[in-house]
Amino acid sequence: MIDFPDVSPPDERAAAAARARQDQLTKPPGSLGRLEDLSVWVASCQGGCPPKQFERPRIVVFAGDHGVTSAGVSAYPPDVTAAMVANFDAGGAAINVIAETAGASVRVVDIAVDTEQPLSAAIGAHKIRRGSGNIAVEDALSAAEAAAAIDAGRQIADQEVDSGADLLIAGDMGIGNTTPATALVAALCGAEPVAAVGRGTGIDDAGWSRKTAAIRDALYRARGVQGDPVGLLRVCGGADLAAIAGFCAQAAVRRTPVLLDGLVVTAAALVADRLAPGARQWWQAGHRSTEPAHGLALQLLNLEPLVDLQMRLGEGTGAAIALPIVRAAVAVLASMATFDEAGVPT
Repeated sequence: MIDFPDVSPPDERAAAAARARQDQLTKPPGSLGRLEDLSVWVASCQGGCPPKQFERPRIVVFAGDHGVTSAGVSAYPPDVTAAMVANFDAGGAAINVIAETAGASVRVVDIAVDTEQPLSAAIGAHKIRRGSGNIAVEDALSAAEAAAAIDAGRQIADQEVDSGADLLIAGDMGIGNTTPATALVAALCGAEPVAAVGRGTGIDDAGWSRKTAAIRDALYRARGVQGDPVGLLRVCGGADLAAIAGFCAQAAVRRTPVLLDGLVVTAAALVADRLAPGARQWWQAGHRSTEPAHGLALQLLNLEPLVDLQMRLGEGTGAAIALPIVRAAVAVLASMATFDEAGVPT
């Protein structure tokens, strides 16, 4: 039984105070567009106005392999996942570089990388299994594994919040992971696979056809669990996706804002909002991926991405790119002079 506590909404009184302060700042009302909306959201999440600048934004990259790669759905071999975990740990990946510029730190966790031993005890502390099952022909997880993966995500969120994280970003790493992510989105949105399937790591037309067929088969297998978020993760998701769902849901329970990344994270967030209804109020969409399923998921969550740079890497990179925008929104509301302070007539 997966049972999250009720999610309380962000503080509306703080939001009202933030909107009122925005109207007092030395600018025409609304002239900073979405920056103003973002500042109001941050104030409501923090429960006070003016909001405080983020001191410890934290990115957690969830790594896992997927048996569906055997169906030829990716342009890269599955052993890339383990190699990239080592690259994250060494600080050499795109997310490490972007996070540094955004003032965030990075943690990588091995949830289901297909290796006999994790890179380190710390990285593998929450490992569920070696790779998730091939969703085209079998369940991704057992019921016990699905529950354990969701709980792992909850624990990781708690660890980060308890350690002082004031904003969270989930990232993903796993060859083939856009296939189960797209299956989840298609199942939850009621979309046909051909309308949801993208090119992932850069597959050709034949690879796209194989990916579409695998997702169609997964959806057929999942037809009996459409209304069961845990069942969907078990049948056509994966351990990494389940952990991300638990992470995003628990962050909302802990009243901690989250910037969502691309398709894989947003697919997991769709499930998280069903595990913990109302969790989406604590999230912003960092960017819009080039994957068609990402747009479908964002529409269902009613989230408008902050940037659209035609990115499709994952790792948390799109959300990390958006973090300085959120920082700027906080700075404006907290530090900009009011008309009275500046002596500017109105």
